[in-house]
Amino acid sequence: MRIVVLSGGIGGARFLRGLLAAVPTAEITVIGNTGDDITLHGLRICPDLDTVMYTLGGGIHEEQGWGRSGETYAVAEELAGYGAQPQWFGLGDRDLATHILRSQLLAAGTPLSAVTDRLCARWRPGVRLLPMTDDPVETRITIKDGDQLRSVHFQEYWVRLHAKPEPVAVELAGIATAKPAPGVLTAIAEADLVLLAPSNPVVSVGPILAVPGIRAALVDSAAPVVGLSPIVGGAVVRGMADKLLPLIGVPTSASGVALGYGPELLDGWLVDTVDAAEVDQVAVSGIECRAVPLLMRDLPATVAMAQAAVDLAGQVAVA
Repeated sequence: MRIVVLSGGIGGARFLRGLLAAVPTAEITVIGNTGDDITLHGLRICPDLDTVMYTLGGGIHEEQGWGRSGETYAVAEELAGYGAQPQWFGLGDRDLATHILRSQLLAAGTPLSAVTDRLCARWRPGVRLLPMTDDPVETRITIKDGDQLRSVHFQEYWVRLHAKPEPVAVELAGIATAKPAPGVLTAIAEADLVLLAPSNPVVSVGPILAVPGIRAALVDSAAPVVGLSPIVGGAVVRGMADKLLPLIGVPTSASGVALGYGPELLDGWLVDTVDAAEVDQVAVSGIECRAVPLLMRDLPATVAMAQAAVDLAGQVAVA
């Protein structure tokens, strides 16, 4: 079985861990979000790709869900001693090695997709990890700053400002000229099923779908496309999607996110059992919908989620 998964960082990575356990013989290709990527201290950082790589490769800080296990921050402390900016994005010493090598390879002309392969050769995550594009795309949030509007990188909005300023708009700078990374469209065309991980619909899955050609390939694909709701009981499980969904006209609800993706994209959708009353609202649009537990409390719960998504895809495929 060939499975393609569209994934963001922490939530997507944890879901993938469950998927690997649920279908250990499957060939899984992960298309990762790169809209969060940022250059700091001259180094290119790819938070979502690295979180997937570290999580599946056994190097993640389990309690945080991001960054390396056993991390130290000597370099960050020295940079702060020099007054180097910014200081709001913590870069650990072990993590820096990844960013240094990535930046060296990119500077030498190696595309991000090939760089990601090179990094994954060490971590052996058990999936093929592809960036959504080799081209630079930057998710920017326009916020209210007093009486003024100001555009900031998503990382600044989320990490430095803790998503506290009122967001006004989301922009994907560079998306119009971006091309799917090598292997992305082929993986979709050859997939037996496609899963949308329970990641942020606006700044994780949204940028992937916005890369010209990717959404169209999914719509045209013969493979069933099944998503898992990142909204449980009308609230986000993690992150700030509730602040950003209104900017794209989508309610903060399990059914709202499904209808935002649309029946032309989705064949199936899973909501949490607390949102079972929304199943019919999704189903009437033409999207098969089921209510199952969607909180990733531990690995067995996550495996059950993943298996439910695979099972729904199988039901949709034979319907």
